[in-house]
Amino acid sequence: MTSEETSLTSKEELNAELKALLRRAYESGLNVEGGFECRNGVEHPDWDVIVTEVEKNERSE
Repeated sequence: MTSEETSLTSKEELNAELKALLRRAYESGLNVEGGFECRNGVEHPDWDVIVTEVEKNERSE
């Protein structure tokens, strides 16, 4: 993400941003599976994100 970020206003927009981030990481050769701690300082909550690869279905984009 860059300093030119736009505000997210829906879960659909969040999903699209996450999808784009994971695709860029995968295409760059990074292992995107596993757990990631997101520490955000005192003004924002911290999160623990778990990424797992799932089996594709017929509707996959």
